[in-house]
Amino acid sequence: MHAVVAREAGGPEVLSYTEIPDPAPGPGQLLVRVAAAGVNFIDTYRRAGVYPMSYPHVVGVEGAGTVEALGDGVTGFAVGDRVAWHEGPGSYAELVAVDAAGVVPVPDGLDLTVAAALPLQGITAHYLVRSTFEVAPGHDMLLTAGAGGVGLLATQLAAAHGGRVITTVSTPEKAALSTAAGAAHTIDYAALDDLTAELPALVRELTDGQGVHVVYDGVGRTTFEASLASLRPRGTLVLFGAASGPVPPFDPQRLNRAGSLYLTRPTIAHYALTREELEWRTSEVLGAAVSGDLDVRVGATYPLADAAAAHEALEARATTGKVLLVP
Repeated sequence: MHAVVAREAGGPEVLSYTEIPDPAPGPGQLLVRVAAAGVNFIDTYRRAGVYPMSYPHVVGVEGAGTVEALGDGVTGFAVGDRVAWHEGPGSYAELVAVDAAGVVPVPDGLDLTVAAALPLQGITAHYLVRSTFEVAPGHDMLLTAGAGGVGLLATQLAAAHGGRVITTVSTPEKAALSTAAGAAHTIDYAALDDLTAELPALVRELTDGQGVHVVYDGVGRTTFEASLASLRPRGTLVLFGAASGPVPPFDPQRLNRAGSLYLTRPTIAHYALTREELEWRTSEVLGAAVSGDLDVRVGATYPLADAAAAHEALEARATTGKVLLVP
């Protein structure tokens, strides 16, 4: 089969489209023919060595496809089933062996390409607004990168649960996408001279001087200070990503002085701890996509051989919605 391999830690140029032996499903695994693989920031972190990895390795963790074979001990699945997953190492490939415990069925009526866009970002958006800080009517929230994959999904979910969503974007085109997803207000941070001072001031203007109840920040280093300053007393900062780099260490006493704030750094593994929880989140997200209540934007689709270009676009924050690779 063909796959995308990171030969060593580095930039997109270390990715190689190459032919390697087909995987075989081990005990408890499914062998799946990949219809599409999701491109995520975690892939770039693992490629670059930000997260420790062995090299060479096949990149990617997310996708959707059709079951081709079952490993020993697998029940509940059959050859030909349409499935999706959010944690299947080696997903930038024509075939992948993935643990059945983390695989979910794709409902009838949902295209596999659309399904591939949802597991990681969809579950992330769901746990952010339904669990980490449960958005309800009367809540004001700030969401960075509102036109990104998680941003567009989280905006829709939060608005559907009564939240008033303020997003940051970098272009008028992204502002239009964010507004269409349900954002009440968008702020073009590219037009700000001093993000750290100006963004919180604009947020407070929109919230009668109070600040927001919660900030969902997937950007990290460049937005962290502004996010913290945008909160009202006892507000919550949910730091769920680091697209601009990790946040430096800071004195937790600052949370006290700023209004007894809360800071959390969630990860998907801790919000899909059980099979029941995984099925709850994915059934709500995939079901909403089937019904049309959740609009899934696939912003760009690349051939599997062009994975390096997909990484370049993602890291340059030149994408909207979901980026996919298609074998």
